Amino acid sequence: MTKVNPYKDSDLGKKEQVAKMFDTISKEYDGLNRVISFGIDVKWRKKVVAIVKNKNPKTILDIATGTGDLAINLAETSAEKIIGLDISSGMLEVGKEKIKAKKLDQTIDMILGDSENMPFDDNSFDAITVAFGVRNFETLENGLKEILRVLKPGGTFVILETSVPDKTPYKQGYHFYSKNILPVIGKLFSKDKIAYKYLSESASVFPYGEALNNILRNIGFSNIEDLPQTFGVATIYTASKT
Repeated sequence: MTKVNPYKDSDLGKKEQVAKMFDTISKEYDGLNRVISFGIDVKWRKKVVAIVKNKNPKTILDIATGTGDLAINLAETSAEKIIGLDISSGMLEVGKEKIKAKKLDQTIDMILGDSENMPFDDNSFDAITVAFGVRNFETLENGLKEILRVLKPGGTFVILETSVPDKTPYKQGYHFYSKNILPVIGKLFSKDKIAYKYLSESASVFPYGEALNNILRNIGFSNIEDLPQTFGVATIYTASKT
């Protein structure tokens, strides 16, 4: 897999660069996300919640939780405790304010941490989710191994991530939008002119569909399925731990 970093001239590792980038754009992230995805990301998250809800989990870990959108949505499930983990303190601070405003701070804890070296015991969570976060892992396989470690046997793992449409004309439309429109939106509305270029580039090289399914199998996950969304511009992946 081709590795794409936010700041190509930086001496920092990808992990540190990603944290710096999200700290910079944290205040504008939610609004820009709605604009960039035309609001469809809200619908995708609802589908993730429906999958998790069906499993009746008591404990949920939302990795790369960002400003907590998915963690907040997951409060609709039967979970007694939800933990949102992220490497960006700026994103977490925005998320904490949202959680407090919704009076969910007794259910949701927001924790600063590294998804590739998590501060949790083995077999800790009934369900684990990641929305638009796995492509930001410094080493994808390490992050997935950690997820498998802290997921309980029989637990559910759900990924929501960008993917690339395979069919005409959606494939051509996606490439034009991600290469020409998305970076322009980022430049117009973001403090960090590089951030949305990185988000576009990282999406274009990230393995999706059967390629990601195979990586999940090699790590040790089972019962893997991929569910393309909106002409294939995003995909929901489900897996479990035996």
